[in-house]
Amino acid sequence: MYHKFQISGKVFMALGLKMKILITVLFTSVLIWSTVLLSSSNNFKNNFLDDISNDSKETPRDKLLGGLLTGDFDEGSCLSRYHKSLLYRQPSPYKPSEYLVSKLRRYERLHKRCGPDTEAYKKATENLVRDENYANKSVGECRYIVWVAGYGLGNRMLTLASVFLYALLTERIILVDNRKDVNDILCEPFPGTSWLLPLDFPLMHYTYAYSYNKDYPRCYGTMVNNHTINSTFIPKHLYLHNLHDSRDEDKMFFCEKDQRLINKVPWLIIQANVYFVPSLWFNPTFQPELMKLFPQKDTVFHHLARYLFHPTNQVWGMITRHYYAHLSRADETLGIQIRVFRKDAGYFQHVMDQIVSCTQRAKLLPELATQEETAQVNITYTPKVKSVLVTSLYPEYSDNLKNMFWERPSSTGEIIQVNQPSGERVQQTDKKLHDQKALAEIYLLSLTDNIVTSAWSTFGYVSYSIGGLKPWLLHTPRGNKTPDPPCVRSTSMEPCYLTPPSHGCDADWGKNSGKIFPFVKSCEDVVYSGLKLHDEL
Repeated sequence: MYHKFQISGKVFMALGLKMKILITVLFTSVLIWSTVLLSSSNNFKNNFLDDISNDSKETPRDKLLGGLLTGDFDEGSCLSRYHKSLLYRQPSPYKPSEYLVSKLRRYERLHKRCGPDTEAYKKATENLVRDENYANKSVGECRYIVWVAGYGLGNRMLTLASVFLYALLTERIILVDNRKDVNDILCEPFPGTSWLLPLDFPLMHYTYAYSYNKDYPRCYGTMVNNHTINSTFIPKHLYLHNLHDSRDEDKMFFCEKDQRLINKVPWLIIQANVYFVPSLWFNPTFQPELMKLFPQKDTVFHHLARYLFHPTNQVWGMITRHYYAHLSRADETLGIQIRVFRKDAGYFQHVMDQIVSCTQRAKLLPELATQEETAQVNITYTPKVKSVLVTSLYPEYSDNLKNMFWERPSSTGEIIQVNQPSGERVQQTDKKLHDQKALAEIYLLSLTDNIVTSAWSTFGYVSYSIGGLKPWLLHTPRGNKTPDPPCVRSTSMEPCYLTPPSHGCDADWGKNSGKIFPFVKSCEDVVYSGLKLHDEL
């Protein structure tokens, strides 16, 4: 830069003394200020880098989530896998057990040996549609369970986690029905292999491939009722029917005596729409293993979901854009998930009243200011901002909440910002963009500090459990009346098994399934039929 100040010798000598002194002073001043500014810039940069370094030392990012995840994936192929931990304000207080971590690593090695495109898989699928008796045959280490997709996204995620846990307990390989949009919303969870069932899998082109039900010839519950399965005849594959219309014979497949037969079957195909994990604890063989895997019993889905489910890059983009636009800068966040279970579902004033009543009674949202309080607005301090994320098929709920806090200030002085990512009005399961938006909203809800969800909603169950949150559950309205109390705080972050078996296995036959173990209790939102895992108090 100094060439700008160079003056030829002749010109400089021709100048008067005063001008020479002035030029010398100016030139010297420029040099001094340049030095000062450069020094200040370097100090600022060094201090800034020190601050970042100190912050990272205080709160290091645990991208492997306590060992749940393996570092064997390319980060760019699935950004959410290792970046999710950045968006949570605090790391999860629930750490996976060392036994769970080691069990997952063993499973990954088994899946790599037996998964699609291996010789073991090719051999296992040979002559699969033939009726062969496996009563006296050795199955080998590669046994499989195929998850058949059905129902909404919340149901699918709950059942995938349930089936995966069953696969862990029985050392089977889980393969996922790939005819739906699983690959469009979720990344592969296992390194160096795939969990997607190849499209040429024989039983997906079989007569009953698109209508697995209780009438399927190899439906386990039906075979039990008809006495067509026993120790002398074991088929090559069985269908497990675990839907809301299942019989106890279908639901009890996990019992010890049933498992002695089922363990000999090379291929299981399961269709489910319920979170059946609580019932697995009824098997006395499974229970000690489950206790080692999950010493804190209400963390089962929290850990399994964080291990299995990683939104694809397209979905992750939806999540991060909304998060940084609406949630990241708020002092506090609240998630409200609204599902109306009735044929004429839509906006109802009694549901709106219930949401307001619940959030205000629980001190999740402030009351509106009175006229006297409004006149005493204090403008000398910066008010706190609470961001409220609403997810619903109907935008009217968030619109009304937004207007409520826009037209009048809150009694606490907080600024309440209400946002809703989408309002589709109609559930459109299996439509790619709809399911991507649904998964994005599930993860956005999981990022909030507190959460309110609708009773019976699998969408809500998944959201709060991934986030490690104990929700406020909105009671189901009767008729068009707002329930009183409007909601209840759950003591567990586990999802509810909505339609469990009515009793336990063998020795507990005839005993109410909600009274067999102190840690398997009735759900707060499905009091007379649902089951839920709680940590022992």
